[in-house]
Amino acid sequence: MGGLLRFTMDLFEGLGSEFAPPAPAPARPRRTRKPKPAVPPSVLPDAAVLPPEPVDPSAPPAVPLADTLTLATFAHPQATREVVLGSARVAYEFKRGKRKTIGFLVGAEGLSVRAPRWVALRDVDAAIHEKSDWILRKLNETRQRLARVEATRIEWKDGAAFPFLGEPVVMRLDPKHGFASVGGTLDAATDEGAPRVLRLAVSQNAEPSQIRDAAQAWLMRQARKLFIERLDHFAPLLGVQWQKLSLSNAATRWGSASADGSIRLNWRLIHFRLPVIDYVVAHELAHLRVMDHSHRFWETVESVLPDYDALRKQLKDEAVPRWN
Repeated sequence: MGGLLRFTMDLFEGLGSEFAPPAPAPARPRRTRKPKPAVPPSVLPDAAVLPPEPVDPSAPPAVPLADTLTLATFAHPQATREVVLGSARVAYEFKRGKRKTIGFLVGAEGLSVRAPRWVALRDVDAAIHEKSDWILRKLNETRQRLARVEATRIEWKDGAAFPFLGEPVVMRLDPKHGFASVGGTLDAATDEGAPRVLRLAVSQNAEPSQIRDAAQAWLMRQARKLFIERLDHFAPLLGVQWQKLSLSNAATRWGSASADGSIRLNWRLIHFRLPVIDYVVAHELAHLRVMDHSHRFWETVESVLPDYDALRKQLKDEAVPRWN
């Protein structure tokens, strides 16, 4: 009985004397144990209590969980259907037509889907999900490209800049310079690495549209002169003859060629470095030998520009200044 009593007392020791019956007098002296300090019920006996970590004032605020679950949105302005692909909500333009397969096109406005009249909508949805990785990659690439273009929007005023042959040029409105017949002149390059200065015969209080038109006229003159030089350079190498050059202002095409030897080149190419311009010139001249994009065509381009593929990628990826 004494052993059972001692076991019971050990269980309740430190919790309060009201739980323990009176203990018999010990037969011999015993070492007393120091009572354990009271532990708050909410703290585990073996847990270490650590001071709170200091708050870094420069750290960004915590992002609410709901915000991390927000879907990215890609919406075509003529969207008629919508689908969720991964972490994105895609509203796309959908049309039926006389075709044999389901087609996808990702452009500046978003995703367009074309399907034969007999294809069920569930099959269209299945095809979209099957191509979801490609669709999302192209949508993101297009959005990033448009953002880069928007960042290059030119503000038409004194001191504004834009690229000319791949190098920055700063506009200065200088009506007293005395070059009204040609509209502008480009200062000589300096050794300091500073941007070259394009002086335009435009008054300081001119409207932005007047400044833009003066700059465009100067750039188009430079473009025509350079394009003729490069056409004359590559035509003999490709064994072709070009007959006529027209400057284009197309929004989506850099150039075109006709079987009669007519060449059209977008004047905005003058913003790019010369090797990129050479790629477009050689590309269009090669069409005078091969009027398609077959393997033979690309071999023709490669015969004069071995690195045409890298130049083609630069033309696609580099942002062209936005004029509007």
